[in-house]
Amino acid sequence: MNLLTTQDPDRHYAVLIIGGGQAGLSISYYLKQEGIDHLVLEKNRIGHAWRNERWDTFCLVTPNWQCTLPGFPYNGDDPYGFMKKDDIVAYIDAFVASFQPPVQEGVAVTRLHRDADGVYRLETTQGNYSADQVVIAVGGYHLPVVPRVAEKLPAGIVQIHSSDYLNPQSLPAGEVLVVGTGQSGCQIAEDLHLAGRRVHLCVGDAPRVARTYRGKDVVEWLDKMKYYDLPVDRHPLGTGVREKTNHYVTGRDGGRDIDLRKFALEGMQLYGRFEGLDDGVASFGPGLAGYLDGADAVSESIKDSIDKFIEANGIAAPTEARYVPVWQPPADIPSSLDLQGSNISAVVWCVGFRTDFSWIEEAIFDGRGYPGHERGVTGAPGLYFLGLPWQYTWGSGRFSGIARDAQYLSEHIVAHRGRRQDAVGSARTTMSPSMSQAA
Repeated sequence: MNLLTTQDPDRHYAVLIIGGGQAGLSISYYLKQEGIDHLVLEKNRIGHAWRNERWDTFCLVTPNWQCTLPGFPYNGDDPYGFMKKDDIVAYIDAFVASFQPPVQEGVAVTRLHRDADGVYRLETTQGNYSADQVVIAVGGYHLPVVPRVAEKLPAGIVQIHSSDYLNPQSLPAGEVLVVGTGQSGCQIAEDLHLAGRRVHLCVGDAPRVARTYRGKDVVEWLDKMKYYDLPVDRHPLGTGVREKTNHYVTGRDGGRDIDLRKFALEGMQLYGRFEGLDDGVASFGPGLAGYLDGADAVSESIKDSIDKFIEANGIAAPTEARYVPVWQPPADIPSSLDLQGSNISAVVWCVGFRTDFSWIEEAIFDGRGYPGHERGVTGAPGLYFLGLPWQYTWGSGRFSGIARDAQYLSEHIVAHRGRRQDAVGSARTTMSPSMSQAA
């Protein structure tokens, strides 16, 4: 799908947007309303990550009513449900159809730099572009992380990253080792488990959250408590929250908790954190009990906050018994696993992604490669970021908060454009007398 029908001969735009996901599309929506000449460059296809980097049973972990792309809130018949993969793609496609953004697909940006005149120059797989302003809307998850120790896996064992997992049938027959218990790791482990596959799961320190509590989805309570409006600079962890793993929960089958203890009762083998691999034997650290207790403690602390909110505001809500652990790790939890001896046929690495902004030649990054910005506005005039996790609030990288961030940046873009035009006009006025004398 190529939505662009015309293109400037010199390929210069007032604004270029890099990335055609929900972030890039959202800023395009506002720029189109302002009548600002712009173009979205998408490396693959609009909504690529949702189409091609999610497994078959993937669904949102936040309720549908939180899907509020600009001018296009969810209007289906299941606001408290959780859109599945194909529904998410359909939602994005419908958003695109609603305002027809100018998009060029199949264009990967390989270099971005600013020339002496302050114009941004982009080198791409489809030639060069230039712009007065640029929005980087490629999110923060770029390169799948697979540890180097993966090179030691026996040749006969299939290994994939979570972004390549499709379904249980796509893996060879046998038992499966899943490494990591963030949202993807827990949900993929559950997907395999429900399909009857024997799963070995390496557990880390990711927190969990209950799906519902005292008559409402926990997300609804947190929304009422204004948690999703909390800016990052007022969060107790500050910008450190950007490094935290998301709480695991699921929207599958109408939504429910993910309880790893329950999985263990049903036959899933849990271990501590994955630590290494030698001669086909995986080793795991101690601390499984602590990780499970820690995840439960986070979930219960969120319930504490909800209880306080209910009491402080005199809200009528049903009472609910607190969670009681259904399983405790025995003292002899294995610290190692002979992969071939245990019939492990596949390993799924669910250990996240890392950012890659190496193609951007601007001195705005910290020692870890994260861009310095204030609500997406960088120190480089006319260069912005949109869609980063916790860029401004919890919802910054999600359907729920992207509209607010995009509108904020749109206002900056309009103001910057006005200042630039004023400066050009002033320069021309200043030059006029000398030019007249020369004539």
